[in-house]
Amino acid sequence: MQKRLGDDFKFVSTMKIFQWRLDLGFKDLDKEYDFVVRAYESDEAKEEAKRLAVDSDIVIIGSTTDELIEERLKQDKITFRYRARIFIFVDGFLKTVSDKEKMGLFYNRHIKYRKNKNLYMLCANGYGANDFNLFGLYKNKIYKWGYFLETNKYDIDELIKEKEKNEKMEIVWVARFIKWKYPEKVIKLARSLKKQNYNFHIKMLGNGILQEKIKKQVEKYNLKDVVEMVGQVPSDKVKDYMEKANIFIATSGRNEGWGAVVNEAMNAGCTVIANEKMGSVPFLIKDNENGLIYNTYNEFEEKVKLAITDKELRRKLSKNAYKTITEEWTSSIAANNLVKLFEKILEGKDTDVEVGPASKAYIYKRRKGK
Repeated sequence: MQKRLGDDFKFVSTMKIFQWRLDLGFKDLDKEYDFVVRAYESDEAKEEAKRLAVDSDIVIIGSTTDELIEERLKQDKITFRYRARIFIFVDGFLKTVSDKEKMGLFYNRHIKYRKNKNLYMLCANGYGANDFNLFGLYKNKIYKWGYFLETNKYDIDELIKEKEKNEKMEIVWVARFIKWKYPEKVIKLARSLKKQNYNFHIKMLGNGILQEKIKKQVEKYNLKDVVEMVGQVPSDKVKDYMEKANIFIATSGRNEGWGAVVNEAMNAGCTVIANEKMGSVPFLIKDNENGLIYNTYNEFEEKVKLAITDKELRRKLSKNAYKTITEEWTSSIAANNLVKLFEKILEGKDTDVEVGPASKAYIYKRRKGK
């Protein structure tokens, strides 16, 4: 964005990065760039943030206090909300609408100004359009957004050739060992594949409260020869495992707002097999074109077995996955598409971006799993 807009681009940071993020190896970027306004540091910085919120031609609002942007919304200036989905960390529609505190906040942020013609939504989740349509919000004004990671360039044919030299089918799983990441499904998969005499090896990267439980299951079911508990790996080293893997499995459920590991695995030329409930899947993966999508466990297992046995399918999916990430879903493409969208809206028109970031987001219809 800075390359496209120069000094006309500012990022307002309203709070410091969490320590647990730093512990995982993420950087504190607030002080690395001169376009960042650190509103939490001083009264002067907070006033600068308020001025930018009101005076800028276009503002994208992530998570911030209503105080910072209320005046802008009152003036109906071109404003984009940025959100994954409404029902991501709750048990569903009824529980959400019955919670007065949550609904009060939701009303102020989305319903109160719903008639503003200049209020739009950048949706960082494939199911966001579904959620907001339940409330009749942002009709025809929801656009695809998400996570855009550093993209690594490879000779994808050579990378795939190297992967094919693996003596066993290398499968990698990367996540925290917590309930809604479903690590136990990996164990269930390993037990079944081993029983059926498939030649494979699974590496599980990460840590969490369920790590010891899963480790005990590996021992209990005699899976040490096919499942390796790698532990926590620095974020910049995860790609090393993906570069060597044939298959990447993503088992997270609907609480996975995006799932940036999917971007990483596709970039590294893996055949990605992902739960369709993950937020990134509807935006990034087309089933049987650049990855495989599953709904039920049985479908998950069948697609893993298909990927193990069908070499040509793996090649096709891996090459197309790499192409998707490097030619459609990079940070530079996202910035260019977003500026195109801004320019069209300033002209009173709609976007002409047809695919990828800043294209229209529509209701995603789930498939019926086998």
